[in-house]
Amino acid sequence: MPNRTEAGTLFIREGTVVPGTVQPETEAFAPGWRLVRNPDRHGLDRQIRSAGWTFFSLAGEIQATVIGRKGQGGGSRAVKRMLAKLKAPEFNCLEITGVVSKRFLGVPCTNVHAHLRHIQESVFLFGTKGVPEGNQARLAAA
Repeated sequence: MPNRTEAGTLFIREGTVVPGTVQPETEAFAPGWRLVRNPDRHGLDRQIRSAGWTFFSLAGEIQATVIGRKGQGGGSRAVKRMLAKLKAPEFNCLEITGVVSKRFLGVPCTNVHAHLRHIQESVFLFGTKGVPEGNQARLAAA
């Protein structure tokens, strides 16, 4: 079982639609979110792509900092804080990219960095909703 707060750990929003051939093994982590135990992020990406779906990695990083060391549950608390703040319902995955434990004025702190990920069938982020019909045909031809 992967560490809950190491780089590469993936969380998926409950109710996320995935291809029928993809059955990730998950466990409850935070309200509305599940920790992906198996396969790892690379294996899940391969399965999704082989089913013809897309596993987006979105630019930009989000982070959360909590007081406490990683070994004392600081990393898990930081991830839960990050997931609670994540209000964008259109993103259905979160991937941890880094966990740093350090001291600030002698107080142990844990800083968790993550990127938003998104699983969907279309190759266009969030499909073509909101794109005028003429532009949809042009995008499809590209």
